[in-house]
Amino acid sequence: MLRLSVLDQSVARAGHPQDEAIRNTIALAQHCERLGYDRFWVSEHHNNDTIVGTAPEVLMAAIAATTSRIRVGSAGIMLPHYAPLKVAEQFRVLEAIAPGRIDMGLGRAPGSDGKTAYALNPLADQRPQQFPSDVADLEAWLADTPLREGHPFARIGAHPKGPTRPETWILGSSDYGAQVAAHFGLPYAFAWFFTDGQGGEEALALYRQLFKPSPRHPKPHSAICVWALAAATDAEAEHHFASRARFRLLRDRGVFSAIESPEAARAYPYSDAEKARLEGYRSRAFVGTASDVAARIKALAEQLEVQEVAVVTWTWDEAVRQDSYRLLLDAMRA
Repeated sequence: MLRLSVLDQSVARAGHPQDEAIRNTIALAQHCERLGYDRFWVSEHHNNDTIVGTAPEVLMAAIAATTSRIRVGSAGIMLPHYAPLKVAEQFRVLEAIAPGRIDMGLGRAPGSDGKTAYALNPLADQRPQQFPSDVADLEAWLADTPLREGHPFARIGAHPKGPTRPETWILGSSDYGAQVAAHFGLPYAFAWFFTDGQGGEEALALYRQLFKPSPRHPKPHSAICVWALAAATDAEAEHHFASRARFRLLRDRGVFSAIESPEAARAYPYSDAEKARLEGYRSRAFVGTASDVAARIKALAEQLEVQEVAVVTWTWDEAVRQDSYRLLLDAMRA
């Protein structure tokens, strides 16, 4: 059975303080747990006035402490910014807060611009090349198994130890992450929403082709993350989608700002070229009635042979966003 999860990016809204977005994420996690979603993942971005979730490990702790069933994870931790031991320690602490419910999604991208990446880690230009070895170290520390022979940190362990450990995922929007996940026998999630699907089918096929079974994952396990918005009618869904479409138009020009209300977004005097771009965004998004969106998601998941789908939804109105997740899950279960 297809599992349905949530990715939240703590999106800032025009006319509201940025810190409110963090509290909205926590409230959405609690809402999605009540609905019955399987996982709730949070992202990492920096120096971005749209997506303001900068510390997923901190946000995960708040969510884990205020929920009881749903799995809580990162999508992802941008590993080149950090020393693997510190990440292992953070996730061992998270696992102690919510045993058996923590997912550690890892990414290689900076989640920011180059200068910001350098501000986070002066060795930012070198760290991406070490991503596979950093993943290997992390896996050893989380599993409390020896690091590779001759490792300079072989006598160091990650604490606190316990009977359970986080589940590691590799995230990506290209075939690089697919190859890393396959090599280590780890689950893999492709950011379909980030690339509008470009390269996704090929990356997922490569992951299955190259997958090496591991003790925890004898078979490949994959997911995609899609952007979706469900409402009672197509017209209502398209109205609220205007906020996201406006953001995409600005993002493609290098402008990152808080998302606007749908009324403000729709009132903008777009040129014919801009209208064409907006229609392109709409045609590639999963937007409409819940039954239609659910049918399209199911069809894509079957086509791609994935076991899970994570859904990311942006709306200016938080009540509309929460209702979208409710409508979609009901339709997926029908």
